Amino acid sequence: MFNPMTILAATDLTRRSGAVVGRAAQLAQAHGARLVLVHVVEPRTRTVARFRLLKASDPLCDAQTELERMRTAYPDLDITCRVATGSPAKVIPDLAELEGADLIVLGLHLPRRVLETVRLTNLERIAQAARCPVLIAHTNDAAPYRKILGAVTFAPASAEALRVASRLAPEADLFSIHALRLPLRAKLPSIDLKTTPEMTEAELLRSAFMAMDGLPSGLHMPEIVPGGVHEVLQFRIAELKPDLVVIGSHSGRDPENLGNYARDLMRAPPTDMLVAKPG
Repeated sequence: MFNPMTILAATDLTRRSGAVVGRAAQLAQAHGARLVLVHVVEPRTRTVARFRLLKASDPLCDAQTELERMRTAYPDLDITCRVATGSPAKVIPDLAELEGADLIVLGLHLPRRVLETVRLTNLERIAQAARCPVLIAHTNDAAPYRKILGAVTFAPASAEALRVASRLAPEADLFSIHALRLPLRAKLPSIDLKTTPEMTEAELLRSAFMAMDGLPSGLHMPEIVPGGVHEVLQFRIAELKPDLVVIGSHSGRDPENLGNYARDLMRAPPTDMLVAKPG
């Protein structure tokens, strides 16, 4: 059973990760967990700094000072500060493993426009490499989550994401939705959607999903809604207004890789977002 005893919060000390520390602190306090604050200085940053003769600033020292300042804001928590050099995509998963982290909290990735369409962002690489769930925090409200929506495929990764979300926010209402892709023939006006083979199969998968061990007892029956994943989830988010969206990480072909939809959602999450791998 997921029980967050160590939470690793990675911040780049910019506005993009401004919500990371507050959310990680809220979760650490709620669960009595240890909090590890991490900032990674990429090697090129140090190189550039050597040539800025008018500003003799050590980014490692500056980052350590800023993390220590953050620690003083939460005197009741057990907080460790780490500053490292290297690639965040490599350092953060490795450090999470070293620290025994049960959860990694990240901020939004740096927009890359063209480049992000042809390669993984650091955020995606971290989520793919990490052994533990990853939470993307970008809403400034650090109150406990009240309403959670899961985008489910009825696969084990979806079940694990819901389990983790329920443990992180046990008082929250837990909803889920499954987007059912239909062939063109099933969209004809003369077709009764409820009797189509696609709907029958989806209902059978939902029954098997709900019978999985360890699913949260408070989970509402997953909705099956015809349509593409993006449109279905956007519609339900607008209607439900959740403060956390959860999704399994699997690609369908390889459970260790991020699926295309998980990647798309991570790049522009509608609210805080949790990504979990199969347990």
